[in-house]
Amino acid sequence: MKSTPATLLPLKVLLPVFAALSLITPSVSNAQQLRFERTEAREPCDNFSATKQPLFGDLHVHTSYSFDSYVSSQRNDPWAAYRYAKGEPITLPDADANQVLKAQIQRPLDFTAVTDHAEFLGPIDLCTQDSSKLAYWFPACIASRNELFPVQLLAANYWVNLGVVGDGAQKEESFVCTLDDCDAAHKAAWKRIQDAAEEHYDRSSECSFTTFVAYEYTDAPNYSNLHRNVIFRNERVTAQAISTYDTGSKNFPDLWRRLREECIEGDAGCDVMSIPHNSNLSRGLMFPDPLNEEQAKERLFFEPLVELVQHKASSECRFDRLLGRGVATEDELCTFEQAPSDNLAMLGTVYGEMRSEVGEAVSIDGFGRRNLVRNVLKDGLKLESDNGTNPFKMGFIGSTDTHSATPGGAEEDNYLGHLGRRDSGYRNLQDHFLDNPGGLAVVWAEENSRDSIFQSMRNKETYATSGTRPIVRFFAADEMDDNLCEDPQMIEKAYAAGVAMGGELEAKAQSPVFLVNASKDPGLADHPGTDLQRLQIIKGWLDDHGNTHEKIFDIAGSANTNGGVDRDTCAVTGSGYKNLCTVWRDPQYSAQQSAFYYVRVLENQSCRWSTRQCQAAGVNPFAKNCAAMAAEKTEQLQDDGAFGDVYGNCCMDESTQPFYSPLIQERAWTSPIWINPKS
Repeated sequence: MKSTPATLLPLKVLLPVFAALSLITPSVSNAQQLRFERTEAREPCDNFSATKQPLFGDLHVHTSYSFDSYVSSQRNDPWAAYRYAKGEPITLPDADANQVLKAQIQRPLDFTAVTDHAEFLGPIDLCTQDSSKLAYWFPACIASRNELFPVQLLAANYWVNLGVVGDGAQKEESFVCTLDDCDAAHKAAWKRIQDAAEEHYDRSSECSFTTFVAYEYTDAPNYSNLHRNVIFRNERVTAQAISTYDTGSKNFPDLWRRLREECIEGDAGCDVMSIPHNSNLSRGLMFPDPLNEEQAKERLFFEPLVELVQHKASSECRFDRLLGRGVATEDELCTFEQAPSDNLAMLGTVYGEMRSEVGEAVSIDGFGRRNLVRNVLKDGLKLESDNGTNPFKMGFIGSTDTHSATPGGAEEDNYLGHLGRRDSGYRNLQDHFLDNPGGLAVVWAEENSRDSIFQSMRNKETYATSGTRPIVRFFAADEMDDNLCEDPQMIEKAYAAGVAMGGELEAKAQSPVFLVNASKDPGLADHPGTDLQRLQIIKGWLDDHGNTHEKIFDIAGSANTNGGVDRDTCAVTGSGYKNLCTVWRDPQYSAQQSAFYYVRVLENQSCRWSTRQCQAAGVNPFAKNCAAMAAEKTEQLQDDGAFGDVYGNCCMDESTQPFYSPLIQERAWTSPIWINPKS
């Protein structure tokens, strides 16, 4: 058939074509600056920046579609989670399962991914959605819907032991799947997850909010956390959420294989990554040496990021202040938000007492080296020297891992818990005192759209925060002007000269030049952020003998600001820095040594969430008579039906604790920049 020149087609035919093209093609000015591929039909964003903008989000969110959320009286679904992320209020259960607590984030997020557990997605759907189904009346389903706390704990134990924490290679299905079609229920729930993401994704030019279709792959052999959050780039996703029931336990490389077959190679336009989290609870199993080169390359492709902090603690590093030493570190700031145990049984405290031997505290000497991401990065340098490939080049994000459908609910003074009724109200202080509100994922992207954010995540131009919102830039180049911090074109010149966080440089004779620029969290008019204290660069390197090392450099600010905290009210006192910027060179640089560098941004001290909630209950952790206050308030709650010591944790003596402090320093961690010697 002879083609017809476009100029001869009627205008009424061309207009719809032009209209369709406008949805997937950016404006001319933006197209000239575009550094990412558009894979979806949407309008370009009005707010577009060639030098990128910081977008704050949460990539780890559970709703009532997750078994451990539902059995904790949490009834908010993916739609409610997205509403919360946008700043709308939702209702949560109190400690007695009454749906009466109003939850609302103080500042909306820019992006969110709901990551409900792939495991039991079908059975929980059958247990909770349709009472006409026979499976709905299976005893474990009835127990899962029950509002009696002890019964809920038994239901949670049923689901967990059925397949999430078992040590066997294969998982045992619930009898629910004998009573009804679990595969169909799984796909129905998976479809609703996609529908919720689509309904809340702003495809208009306003670009106010971005969602990602996602889920959690939940493998925990013998309570060792090997979980990953699987994040899809766009609406093209796998037919089902691939789970450990599909791959078997201790087999996350098979997750990558399935994702490659069913997404990357099996569906044009499909793209995906998996993000490991809580390596601090993995008993050293999260980051084993790759078995071969192919496995190393698959890890690099599928896992460009790691979740560095969330409500079950920080995984950067670990230091015991009582012993004065850490896990392959001497960094005293590594006491920050540490869980006592090294596995998921750390959640086994009920009525104030640890009910699981597996969840007991683990010594520094017994704590896995590769539970900690900094050590993993160092070991990656060694593996590259030995085998030619560094499989552990990961950027950083934070998230919450909320099981209360509260993405971004990481505010210390607005924290209602992340486990439904299990840590609601006084239960948070009683049973989850050493948990924390979690962190945030920050992505430098040209615009607030899926393609732009996803590409920046794959490029590792990301950073993690412990819940606050400082703005952090990190660049490296062979040469940069020493006065770049005063230059109005600082960012443009930094991009032109070198690489941003997450990037790599070839080692030259002289030290690379690093640019670090950080601004404090601006907060809100009636709720200002905390001033900055200092900037640090953490360096890891491999010496000429094949040994790994680390060193912390203070590069701007000071540990001796006059910032403080009023110990009766938690009000911030004194001041620090609104902005810190510096151009820095490594005084110990060697062009023959492979290395990585990342930035840690420290705020002045502020009150931990637990300190605020203890004081709100009338128990001041700083008071000399704290124990008497705690006993009186506990007795009052016991008169109302509470069990066990409720407020005793409020009076925990910091000097006797390896990690805990009633005051914290909120912080941010940038993705590393790697410096590679010539082969």
